Amino acid sequence: MEIRLLRYFLAVAREENITRAAESLHISQPSLSKQLMELEQEVGKQLLIRGKRKITLTEEGVLLRKRADEIITLLEKTERELNADAAQISGEVAIGGNPTASVLKAAAALRAEHPGIHFQFYSSDAIDVLERLEHGSLDFSVFLEPIDTMQYEYISLPDSLRWGLLLPSDHALAKKGFIRKEDLPAIPLVFHRRAGLQRIISHWAKTEIENLNIAATYNVINGSPEKFVKTGFGCYLTTEDLLPSKLDEGVCFCPLDPPLEIHYALIWKRYAVFSKAAEVFLRAFRE
Repeated sequence: MEIRLLRYFLAVAREENITRAAESLHISQPSLSKQLMELEQEVGKQLLIRGKRKITLTEEGVLLRKRADEIITLLEKTERELNADAAQISGEVAIGGNPTASVLKAAAALRAEHPGIHFQFYSSDAIDVLERLEHGSLDFSVFLEPIDTMQYEYISLPDSLRWGLLLPSDHALAKKGFIRKEDLPAIPLVFHRRAGLQRIISHWAKTEIENLNIAATYNVINGSPEKFVKTGFGCYLTTEDLLPSKLDEGVCFCPLDPPLEIHYALIWKRYAVFSKAAEVFLRAFRE
């Protein structure tokens, strides 16, 4: 499977239209159509559903788009690393997840010393971030502890995060200003689906996760989580750093009591092969 064909396929998936994709690629529409059909013949699957107004992807097409994007990202990253000037420290450091203040400060300090280094920050759900870490398009990820030490090496970050509950301001528990373990089972919760985080909460509450009233789970939230609370869907169990600096009227954050704190970690794949820029970043971060 040629890289060129993957780029063509990604352009069509992005534009949802062969004519617009052909224009963006600076090739003719008939030529692009022919090469897409050849790609489908090569993989032995239909990848595109050619509608009157737009093109959509089949299930196999969605998978290929994801893998093609990963392949192209890794290829371009490798090309930049190979073309970097060996006489100076430059290149890209790719970090997935939610960058904490300590990670951003370290990145800023390194850029001040080596302006040729630039950073790419990639946000997505934990599964996607870990996949990209595995195949090398990400050098590092910022991940909530606990960490799977069989697969990853890590450095615990100094940023301390306080767990609590985002709930309506007129809720009976809001008047107390804190949440005790006996309060939690009766509250409809919106909570992260990651099993490790759920275990931490159930351990704090001294109960099984099945005994908690989990109304919904999520992998990543786009925008403010306040909407879950304001619509009456449930109370949002989270760490304080993921909330807006100023909350809307009608919602408030109550910390867990006794306090439950958790740390992020900077993680990387065991036996990873780093670029010079990534090596310098890790060395500076360790120091």
